[in-house]
Order: sequence, then C-alpha cells, then structure tokens
Amino acid sequence: MRELRSSAFWRAVLAEFLGSLLYALLGLGASLRWAPGPPSVLGSALAFGLAQATLVQVLGHVSGGHVNPAITLAFLMASQVSLARALGYMLAQLLGALAGAGVLYGVTPAPLHPGVGLGQGTVVELLLTAQFVLCVLASFDDRHDGRPGSAALPVGFSLALGHIFGVR
Repeated sequence: MRELRSSAFWRAVLAEFLGSLLYALLGLGASLRWAPGPPSVLGSALAFGLAQATLVQVLGHVSGGHVNPAITLAFLMASQVSLARALGYMLAQLLGALAGAGVLYGVTPAPLHPGVGLGQGTVVELLLTAQFVLCVLASFDDRHDGRPGSAALPVGFSLALGHIFGVR
C-alpha cells in the first residue's frame, strides 16, 4: 500500500490514462471512413502501430507504456508489476480509452463499417491480442536486455501487423 502514496505511482497512472486516450483517439480516428470508398486497412494499421510505438517511447520511462489492459495483465501475471499498479493502470487505460473514443465521437461524423459477428470479432481479437502480448513480453524481457527505447519499434510493428490482418 506504500506504493499508492507515491507520486511516481500516480504519475504512471496518469501517463497510462493519457496514453490510452491518445491511442484510442489516433487509432480509431485513422480507422474512420473519411472519404468515399473502402477504409484504408494499411492506414489504420500504421496509425495504431505508430501510435503504440510512439507512446512506448514517450511513456516507457514513466509507466512502461503499456497503454493496453491486456499488456498490463500480462505483466502482472509475469510478476513484473504489483497488483495495485496493475489495477491502477487498467482502470486508467479503460477510462483513457473511453475518453479518447468520446472525444473522437464528439468531433467526427458516425463511421460506416461492415458488420462482424460478436463471436468472430472476439476470436480474432483474442488471437491478435495474444500475438501482440507475446511481442511486448519478449521485447521487455530483462533476460534479453530489452529496453523501452529499443522495444518501441517491434511493439509498434507487431500492433500494425495485427491491424493489417484484423481491422476489417
């Protein structure tokens, strides 16, 4: 509980909130159908991947730059973060993503996307999240001398790969 009284803890939680807000705003904003024709899968994937790489680079030294509850959960399960920190991060990430989506909703017209069944979307999301989580864990593994600066590129590319495959 000492961790909860630390200013570094709250700075990291705020960083995760802001990172998730920016990630949702930029990634989802790039996925909207801004012009006639099909949405650009490559543009969306690059937006998500570059946003993740940028946020890992910018926030890595403050919070680790998780920006995603699945990543935080993986770090908790690997005993890389405390339960208090994981819960703080995940709450901040969820609120940040909602805030980012809310800002986007408030400033853009309603997007038109083809429908995907709930089961289909869930399976694809689980598989792509697993691929992403494995890349992040490997990139930050101390046994491989990983550092957030060097992890930003593979983490961002991993995310872009998942979006190129699964964004539609």
